Amino acid sequence: MSRLLRLLVVLGPLAVPSVALAQQDVGTYNRALSAFNEGKLDTAAPLFAQLAEGEDADVKGKAEFYLAQTFAKKDLPVAAFISYAAIVNAGPKHPSYLKAIEGLVDMQQRLDEQNLIPSILNQAYTDEVRDQWVTLPKEVLARINYLVGTASQRRMRFEESRSLLEAVPADSRVYAKARYLLGTVLADPRFPGRPGEGETLDKAAIAAFQAVLNTKEPQVELPETRELALLALGRVHYRRGEYADAVKAYEGVPRYARFWDQALFENGFARFQNEDFGGALGSLQALHAPQFEGAFQPESWILKATVYYYSCLYDEVKTTLAAFDERYGPMAKQLEPFTGEDVAPINAFNLVSSENRRLPRAVYLWIRNNERIREVMRTLSRVDQEKRAISEGPWRGTPFAAQTVASLEDIRTTLLQVGGTLAKNRIKEAADNLRTFSDQAEIIRVQTALDEKDLFSEGVDQKALLSRQTLYRPKMPGADYNYWRFQGEFWIDEIGYYQYTLKRGCPARQEK
Repeated sequence: MSRLLRLLVVLGPLAVPSVALAQQDVGTYNRALSAFNEGKLDTAAPLFAQLAEGEDADVKGKAEFYLAQTFAKKDLPVAAFISYAAIVNAGPKHPSYLKAIEGLVDMQQRLDEQNLIPSILNQAYTDEVRDQWVTLPKEVLARINYLVGTASQRRMRFEESRSLLEAVPADSRVYAKARYLLGTVLADPRFPGRPGEGETLDKAAIAAFQAVLNTKEPQVELPETRELALLALGRVHYRRGEYADAVKAYEGVPRYARFWDQALFENGFARFQNEDFGGALGSLQALHAPQFEGAFQPESWILKATVYYYSCLYDEVKTTLAAFDERYGPMAKQLEPFTGEDVAPINAFNLVSSENRRLPRAVYLWIRNNERIREVMRTLSRVDQEKRAISEGPWRGTPFAAQTVASLEDIRTTLLQVGGTLAKNRIKEAADNLRTFSDQAEIIRVQTALDEKDLFSEGVDQKALLSRQTLYRPKMPGADYNYWRFQGEFWIDEIGYYQYTLKRGCPARQEK
């Protein structure tokens, strides 16, 4: 036997199975694609999953993408997101790379997922791929810029975030959200260039918030974004000492909107700084109405006591601080077991994600109202829903079902870690706030006692001083307002329109 013949004999048996295997994969792929196009998704998905584990790179790449597409059509967006993310993480050499990015952005929108997908896009959005990403559809690229800008802002990469957010065009449906976040980034005290460029940055931030208020539908979550923009606008004006403008912004937040209680609280500070003590107390009166019984606003009572202190109404100071102690003192003790370093993040998340039995109700509601924690709970609910659908559906008992459920469980574990970290930090923040404001209450209490002692030493009869003063009706803001004296009852159509008139218990000081 010649040498050439011997070589063919050796190589022949090794080459033939590979060709047969490639042909078999192509045949399976064609059957899977035909089932997909005919809407037979239950048949197509396991076939695509089988091919995604194969060795033929071309078939494997197509199968991975169509598997994600199948999950998306089956209304399994978390499973689809996992498949799209695997392609994106594989890098730009994957044949379906750009299509997978589109799919990932689409799943982010369907899930409103704010933690994992933005992080994946942020890691993938490198200088190496930017030239490819600009070829994506305009709206997809706008959403990417917004999502990656959000991730950059959380990591305090403010200039990078600014550049991304400014790239979101006005005709995008996330334009309002991008403008709001841009204003937040520019107004951040940590933004590079402050304080030297503070004036320019503040004006740019105010312009961004005004752009949100001027934006028209259709937009993603425009009503809530406008509320947030009004709050942010008020904060910028407040920091700049423009208290009347801050009041105007805070009072623009619609009554009973999601962020109205926060607007009432911050408006109290702005009106106090604007020397409108009666207006400040009016905002706090609304905030302390029964409708906000579940609100966690410990600082509001410190502000209320401060307003009374500046008016030398010491009995009211002591009554307010007693109310603070009664309401928030027990909360501080109740939080103590959950603020230690040994508390596992998952245990912290379980405290706020399940029916509340251990946390103070106001703290529990305050934590659950955090948008990122709400999003984690929404996505976890969706994960569990998809696990049930796969475990109990037509794929029940198959290796494909087991593998898909395992992938969902991995995501579930990651989400629990994210949510647990957020919840643990939020619980600690609540405890720190209670400790801080309790200390401030004690300072006000001590200073009040010292001032009362000084008045007594000076022979000032404060009761006589107050009795000589007359309380007048507050000025009416407009012709469409009526005056009703508050008599202890909170009427829903009156909350938010309260205005106090105050006597002043401070004796006149003779100028030297």
